[in-house]
Amino acid sequence: MIQFAEFRPKSISRHLLPLLVQTLLQQMQDKFQTMSDQIIGRNILNIMSTRIDDLEKNIADLMTQAGVEEIEGVKEPQVKEGQGS
Repeated sequence: MIQFAEFRPKSISRHLLPLLVQTLLQQMQDKFQTMSDQIIGRNILNIMSTRIDDLEKNIADLMTQAGVEEIEGVKEPQVKEGQGS
């Protein structure tokens, strides 16, 4: 990786300057892409988390409307007495 600090302004030739600029632009583009990917990844996780929370709430509401209770520590629903078959 070429760093500008390695060169003194007087020692930069006309042929080297475009290479330095191109390298700097590529480094900037790589950093921007990395940051963009991180932002998109976090956004997707936030969206999915919100959707899962909404789904859990809707399921809990449906279970309440159906008269189904969840026993603590057990995932299988239990039907309240007097309901069901």
